[in-house]
Amino acid sequence: MILEPPNAELPILNVATYCFAELKDLERIQELLHRKGIERGIKGSFLVTPEGINVMIAGLPEDIWEMHRYLGEVDPGLKDLDFKLSWSKNIPFRRYLVKIKDEVIKLGLPEIQPLKEHGDAITPENLKKWYDEGRDFTVLDTRNDYEVRVGTFKNAIDMKLKNFTDFPAKLEELPAETKKKPLVMFCTGGVRCERASLVARNQGFEEVYQLEGGILRYFEKVGGDHYDGDCFVFDYRVALTPKLEESDAVLCFVCGDPLTVEDQKSEFYQPLVSCPYCKGSTTK
Repeated sequence: MILEPPNAELPILNVATYCFAELKDLERIQELLHRKGIERGIKGSFLVTPEGINVMIAGLPEDIWEMHRYLGEVDPGLKDLDFKLSWSKNIPFRRYLVKIKDEVIKLGLPEIQPLKEHGDAITPENLKKWYDEGRDFTVLDTRNDYEVRVGTFKNAIDMKLKNFTDFPAKLEELPAETKKKPLVMFCTGGVRCERASLVARNQGFEEVYQLEGGILRYFEKVGGDHYDGDCFVFDYRVALTPKLEESDAVLCFVCGDPLTVEDQKSEFYQPLVSCPYCKGSTTK
């Protein structure tokens, strides 16, 4: 299937996906994906692990959908992956890499195994309904602090994470009453919540949900209702609006943090010199 670009100015298809599946012979998978990506002119990255893959790639639609088909040929566990889509003027990656890693998303807790156990999901439509109805639930942002600054859901708890590996310890610091009501957690595309939801269960949270497909799928299905700002993405577009269009955010040249339009109005923002988060420092 080839999904047509929305207009001639946005010919590049960007996709993000992940999959937990038992994979073996990782070097063979790495070689096959590397060869196919180079052949099709794709840019971006594949992380290949014994427990599955994590993917961010971009290219012409026909090349991306050929890769989608080919993944099932490489390994049956990678068939029919759920691609989250957005469009851009140019490919927002400089290189194409296929790396072998130990974990789909690093947490460092071997007892947390999404291959064996899966958290409960809430669809974007149902999350919007919960907000619309004014239900009493906790919303938890599992992303790093610099991502949260670009945009997040209404009333979401910012855990001030510097790295995802800090999540279990930060979760233990939440007030005890949060364990008694529904907990909805979210991230960019869903992969971090696959582990985070299991951590929350292990810590005694009674009713835990992860947003199906993350912020990107929420934007696709229901737009920006109950979401403030944009969504940081790990490519040269920096962030996407609720319409899944490139936002006006930029990266600080010095520290690499994303800067919203408001950040760019700060007296501390001087391109190539400083931003509100490094304020003239030459290191982050």
